[in-house]
This record gives sequence, C-alpha cells and structure tokens, in this order.
Amino acid sequence: MAEKLMQVPNIHEISVKGQKILDSLPEEIVEEHFGKPIVIEVDSGEYFIGDTPIEATKRAKEKYPDKIFFQGRIGYRTCYTFKGRK
Repeated sequence: MAEKLMQVPNIHEISVKGQKILDSLPEEIVEEHFGKPIVIEVDSGEYFIGDTPIEATKRAKEKYPDKIFFQGRIGYRTCYTFKGRK
C-alpha cells in the first residue's frame, strides 16, 4: 500500500501570492467591496468575498475543500488589527 504524503504548504509563498492578487484587484471591485473580507485560493487566483471572514472562507472551502487560503480585507494591508489597552 502506497500512502499519500501530505504536501506541507509554503505559508510564505501563499502570503506573497495572495497579497499580489489582492493588490491587483480591479478598481471596480475595490470600490464596490471596500473593507469586506476576501479569501483567495492562490493557485487558481480565484477569490471569494463575504460580509464576514467566515462567510468568505465557507464559500472558498465549498469549492476547494483541501486548500489553504490567503485571507485579507479589500482596501487594507491586513485583515485584522490588534490594539492594546491604554
């Protein structure tokens, strides 16, 4: 019996590819969906936009159940920000 070896994804590569795709979205998409979460399957370049990160991720997982995705927020450099107490 030959076992399938699970290929470990290169997280840095996913991040770089995902950011390039996010940065190259058409201006119409950015204007229409500014601030919304986006999930990107970096090998195909396909992206999924939702009202919440969970909604966008569910859509992506339906089509690509075994993939790891890049998650971002349209019009922003990061998806999340963390602020400390003052």
